Amino acid sequence: MNPLVDPFGRAITYLRVSVTDRCDLRCIYCMSERMRFLPRTELLTLEELDRLCTAFIERGVRRLRFTGGEPLVRKGFLDLLRGVRRHLGKGLDEITLTTNGVQLAGFAQALFEAGVRRVNVSIDSLDRETFARIARRDCLPQVLAGIEAAVAAGLRVKINTVALKHDNAHEIPDLIKWAHGRGHDITLIETMPLGEVDEDRTSQFLSITRVREDMQSYWRLIDLPDRTGGPARYVRVEETGGRLGFITPLTHNFCEGCSRVRLTCTGRLYLCLGHETSVDLRTPLRAGADAQTIHDAIDAGIALRPKGHDFQIERLSTPATQRHMSVTGG
Repeated sequence: MNPLVDPFGRAITYLRVSVTDRCDLRCIYCMSERMRFLPRTELLTLEELDRLCTAFIERGVRRLRFTGGEPLVRKGFLDLLRGVRRHLGKGLDEITLTTNGVQLAGFAQALFEAGVRRVNVSIDSLDRETFARIARRDCLPQVLAGIEAAVAAGLRVKINTVALKHDNAHEIPDLIKWAHGRGHDITLIETMPLGEVDEDRTSQFLSITRVREDMQSYWRLIDLPDRTGGPARYVRVEETGGRLGFITPLTHNFCEGCSRVRLTCTGRLYLCLGHETSVDLRTPLRAGADAQTIHDAIDAGIALRPKGHDFQIERLSTPATQRHMSVTGG
């Protein structure tokens, strides 16, 4: 079938799939303390998720990343992974996962057996008190145990850290040294204006571009051409020997080479993280649409894909979208 190419000539080869909006943490930059989650009837079934993933693979998607919320709290999630594993080597290059790590220790071996080889684990502090303040849950020991279990199972681990001016800015060099000392890549991420939260994101915003400039006063950073399918740009830290990524949606637009689209747990296809433009794939699925109708709906969505996102530092206190990252897929 014809590959997916947006109006600006960018091929779509990477699909991020949210399997649930639910999460066992309540990170301050992601959601409110008393988050109201979607009714289960609004979520795609595992069979519907499998069917849509298959349709995208047929159109040239080579990477699947499963996200949430927290994907490991979705009942039956491993069955979904075992199902899409049939596509590996037959159009699909890899299946990856983004997790907060809380449940990872109990799932690591099963994830490897289901075809996963890489996981991204979110960790914003190595100080237990700071971690608990950011995540609103005292779960740092479980996350660290999950990372150890993932490594033991044969999974490659990358650490994701959201940079927060008042909570972990001082800790970033230590986080990098900790990750590199254990052989993990680490990526620093600017906070993004997605959904209403309990705090003003403006006060917490920390420019990753500025963080990088500061690092260059005490470390030698060597630019790398590496790409892992996401928006991160990588350097090698000469003093640690490890790889460090930067995701800078607010201080440096990375849209020109974007190959990603996102499928939410409710069956909406979002063409850009920072835009509300989307198409509904759940309705035709549940109406019994045939494969061609589903492909036509996907094509209609790709035709609407914008050139770039709408994130702006000046508007950080007001969400660029009303949906939370947990719904869209982190």
